[in-house]
Amino acid sequence: MSNLNSIKNDIVEGRTTLGIELGSTRIKSVLIGTDFTPIASGSHEWENSYDNGIWTYNLEDVSVGLQNSYRNMADEVKEKYGVSLKRTKALGFSAMMHGYLAFDKEGKLLVPFRTWRNTITGEAAGILTELFQYNVPQRWSIAHLYQAILNGEEHVGDVDFFTTLSGYIHWQLTDRKVLGIGDAAGMFPIDTEKKDFNGRMLEKFDELVSEKGYSWKIKDLLPTVLTAGQDAGCLTEEGAKLLDPSGELEAGIPVCPPEGDAGTGMAATNSVAVRTGNVSAGTSIFAMIVLEKELSKVYTEIDMVTTPSGELVAMAHANNCTSDLNAWVGLFKEFAETFGMKVDMNQLFSVLYNKALEGDAECGGLLSYGYYSGENMLDLDEGRPLFVRTPDSKLNLANFMRAHLLGALGALKVGMDILTKDEHIQIDKILGHGGLFKTKGVGQRLMAAAMNAPVSVMETAGEGGAWGIALLAAYMAQKEEGETLAHYLSEKVFGGDEGSCIEPDAKDVEGFETFIDRFKKGMAIERCAVENLH
Repeated sequence: MSNLNSIKNDIVEGRTTLGIELGSTRIKSVLIGTDFTPIASGSHEWENSYDNGIWTYNLEDVSVGLQNSYRNMADEVKEKYGVSLKRTKALGFSAMMHGYLAFDKEGKLLVPFRTWRNTITGEAAGILTELFQYNVPQRWSIAHLYQAILNGEEHVGDVDFFTTLSGYIHWQLTDRKVLGIGDAAGMFPIDTEKKDFNGRMLEKFDELVSEKGYSWKIKDLLPTVLTAGQDAGCLTEEGAKLLDPSGELEAGIPVCPPEGDAGTGMAATNSVAVRTGNVSAGTSIFAMIVLEKELSKVYTEIDMVTTPSGELVAMAHANNCTSDLNAWVGLFKEFAETFGMKVDMNQLFSVLYNKALEGDAECGGLLSYGYYSGENMLDLDEGRPLFVRTPDSKLNLANFMRAHLLGALGALKVGMDILTKDEHIQIDKILGHGGLFKTKGVGQRLMAAAMNAPVSVMETAGEGGAWGIALLAAYMAQKEEGETLAHYLSEKVFGGDEGSCIEPDAKDVEGFETFIDRFKKGMAIERCAVENLH
């Protein structure tokens, strides 16, 4: 009871911290206590729509989703603790990165929000990558703006400001056009020394479009870049009403720099220090490694972004991971049910995943390509799920499952090999989170083999990005003079908790190398399937 009273007092006295993240399918609000653990949460489900060839979200839906998510969290506070949430020590907003939200001088949206999911900027991304000698993926905001210029879209001359989804929400609630550096790094290349947009590349862009005669310079259209811990404004009267129409939430609460989901994922997994990284493995899979120095050259397979503090991060991102694996597990469920057996899915996953550890290290000559969609890392525009073997392959259940698990990591392995083998990047530890790691020890062990680095999994990793942005808000509100984000997270939030760690096994590492060599050679089969199976 005393703990309940203590939490209640923290709520009344405004010692809690709030984080809200707008993911691609869910808007989640998490209120954390003084010990950083969640004390209330709320969510709102939403979906993007495909409108006139554009993946988008309606901004009305953004407002409604924010309000619903907040209200569900505030209702839980009342229900659990018997008090109303009126103020917090700090709050923060984060959202999916990239995309294009462009406004005129009056603050009117000029074209529907173009999200990260759109692949309509190939021409622009190619030209800018060449011009900057820096990888500009199709998802980036600047690729969207330049593609609009190439397409001769009329609205471009009227643009006064463009930003990401988190930047838009922050602007509406604080009246400040700012952006956390991690999210900003998905808009336009960042100078990590100056912690700002790259000045040389800004000039190059202006030169590139100078003949168009626009009244603006690119720098004037972009938000102000802030690093974690900096002052990003306060909740205005209008902002408080927009978030909480009931009027209970007070204005004046400090708001931390808005961040992207990559940055909040780094905070939530305590992987913001140099030579650390995190891997998120679910429907898609990505790895982010905090670098000691710039890469030696441009790789179109690797995105360059930053931590919320502005340290350089290399990101290898693959579109496909567990979807085909899940489909095969579903087939085994159907098989068991055909025999009249009742199957618990968690148990089924656990048994099948653990079976993979009994297989040959290189999967007995079996291959799996679980590609429902294309893969940039493998230069594959479309995907075809395939299972491949030779007549002399060792087909048994253990090898079958292991091949699917290693295949799910195949594209990521190709990207990570660029970093570890071509660029000789040192990795001290990787934090794993996502569905692949739910079966204790299996995904973790195979990921350690793929990365040839220790992989840890923490209980808290499942709390997600809303918790991550709440931590960034807490850091801004209570960091000590000169205290880095890495120190704050390691010492105060995680208290030195390293999670459960698995070191790479030499035999597993060697087996994965043999598998990936076969995997790369077999890509010709996948390409042939794409060309011939429709």
